[in-house]
Amino acid sequence: MSGAGRAEGAGSVTWWGFSPARDLLAAGEPLFHGGAAAVRRRCYSVATALLQACDGARLSSGPVRRRGEVNVLLVGSSDPRHVLKTAAGLEDADRLHIWVIENSMEVVARQLLLLYLALAPEESASVHKKAELFLEVFGNSELRSETGEAVRQAAAQLCHHVTDCLETDPHPWLDTTRLKFRERDELVRIFRFWVQSCTPEGSGSVSITRAWDARVRQHLGTRYDARRGCFDWDLAMKLHHRGGGVISRQQYLAWRETGLAFQMREGIYQTTNTTLLSTRILTHRGNKVAVPGYWGDIVSSPYLCFGVETPDQSLLQTKNGVHVKTAQEVSLANVQALVQSLSSRGRPGAEETLAHTSTPGLLLPSRVSVTFLPLDSLSRLPDQKSFSHLFHCVYLSASLAHLLGSPLQRICSPGAVLVVELARFLLDLSADQERGFKETVVGGAKAAGFDPWTPSDPDPAHAIFTLTPDPAHAIFTLTPDPAHAIFTLTPPAPSLP
Repeated sequence: MSGAGRAEGAGSVTWWGFSPARDLLAAGEPLFHGGAAAVRRRCYSVATALLQACDGARLSSGPVRRRGEVNVLLVGSSDPRHVLKTAAGLEDADRLHIWVIENSMEVVARQLLLLYLALAPEESASVHKKAELFLEVFGNSELRSETGEAVRQAAAQLCHHVTDCLETDPHPWLDTTRLKFRERDELVRIFRFWVQSCTPEGSGSVSITRAWDARVRQHLGTRYDARRGCFDWDLAMKLHHRGGGVISRQQYLAWRETGLAFQMREGIYQTTNTTLLSTRILTHRGNKVAVPGYWGDIVSSPYLCFGVETPDQSLLQTKNGVHVKTAQEVSLANVQALVQSLSSRGRPGAEETLAHTSTPGLLLPSRVSVTFLPLDSLSRLPDQKSFSHLFHCVYLSASLAHLLGSPLQRICSPGAVLVVELARFLLDLSADQERGFKETVVGGAKAAGFDPWTPSDPDPAHAIFTLTPDPAHAIFTLTPDPAHAIFTLTPPAPSLP
């Protein structure tokens, strides 16, 4: 099979990520282990070392960034797994603002839909039912009629939200006011398409069953007739060896064959999941043609996002070398826990606050906001004063790791954490290609001014870096506080040409 064929497995549209959900605020958490006394000693030692390295750096007294307010930038995360996980782990005294940049409006629309489903009030559906609905839309090519109706209703509400958000206060988790007008128009078109086509009759001329089979045939080529053996090999020799041992053979093979990953309830799955349909520009007889279909992942599986890791170790128990629970059950437990956390965080005063928004009735998790930025905004953020040294954490997906560059320094705060998704679960890559990808990421991050950081418990799916400020021109701000030693590092002002 050709190299082009191998690369087709991950698809050209990333409907879900290729790594487990992460609490991005805990990316540097091991730095703070050892208790208050150990933290205090490390703070003094780090501050002393930095002051000595500065060789006469100025100490000034001035305003400092309000503690407990954190800004996180997600670039190409593809789905809201990191949003949900990070918001669920937020401390009561902190405030979190997540900024999202994607490379496709179809992906933005799907993220909005999944967030909408997660924020539905408990009066409309129980936490368990919301988790099932979320996963069914998240990872199934076809839906039950009940789920299809829920998607249609949510899409209709989101359509009104996008068109009315300029006149009313947007929901803090569904803020699209910073998108360009043409991008909001595209969102409205996508939502209206979902409203019209997410029915048992299908989406017009597009059959996701035929589109899925066509992708599998293209990917396997002459091996199509032996496809179940190929599926079994990918699971046993790749996914299981890379950390996906909880993914069961029966469920993985069913997903590879039909695109149905989560079948929690017995029922007829015959409604096309139109949220997984997109258009790709292909060349036909010398002409470029827009071809609608399914252009996402057909190899790695949506189980990776919520189904291979869990804080509840009882879900990962094995007997006779076989996992007792499946990735579907682990995914359901994890999503249910996240939705429960949002529900408990969103109760106090939510009805009063949401009465003036364009999406009344949704939960309002306190002290958390999510803002979607234009598709091409990453290269322009460094030139906007409001984003200067704003972000405390930046996440880059594997598909957009090529955007690593020095401009990231200008939008990251001193000591910011950079998390880059690695190619561990891109099954079409060989071990040498996976190592080469990691080396490229490390080299790009170093060139951008970030230093690699290896925690005591390394994350094989992500590379973590920290931004080291330039000590030669740093300004330390010492804030008087009898109970704390607080140093704020202000970066040097950019030099004028």
